[in-house]
Amino acid sequence: MAELKVTLVKSTIGCLKDQQATVAALGLHRPNQTVIKPDNACIRGMIFKVKHLVKVEEI
Repeated sequence: MAELKVTLVKSTIGCLKDQQATVAALGLHRPNQTVIKPDNACIRGMIFKVKHLVKVEEI
């Protein structure tokens, strides 16, 4: 199964509360932190919501 490498590139300070919660649900807490997530519809939807804050790579 494919996986996604998600990196937080911008701070969530000043973002909407639901966007901050989405970033936290992805497991990201500080800028430049990277997590590996499975490539599924749920994770893709979360990434789409905060696409302006994260960088995504397929691995």
